[in-house]
Amino acid sequence: MSILHEISLMGEILQLVQEDAAEKGINKIEKVELMVGEIFNAMPDALRMAFDIFRDQNQHLFHKDAKLVIHIEKAEAECVLCRKLYQPSQKLALCPVCQIPSGKILSGETFQVLSYEGSHER
Repeated sequence: MSILHEISLMGEILQLVQEDAAEKGINKIEKVELMVGEIFNAMPDALRMAFDIFRDQNQHLFHKDAKLVIHIEKAEAECVLCRKLYQPSQKLALCPVCQIPSGKILSGETFQVLSYEGSHER
């Protein structure tokens, strides 16, 4: 995985934020909060770097001190055979009891905007 993946994701997220902000008359984005699952396949540091790139290249849209806040969603899975709950390190992980890839992912795959803040300044 490269930073290009995170740049693409961040571009899509910021496009959605920009469209919603425009509908609400918000001219400058000051803060964006994301929920990112541990096994979503996006690196938080690379997302922050991508955000900084977009902020610096789009000064008409972002306040100069705009920040990105990332909340990490813990990954949890349940074995469909023995019902053991465990924390997978990737989407396809072995059950620690059965030692077979029989887990149903319960959390950790989220990637969404929780909120954003902005102002009407020009």
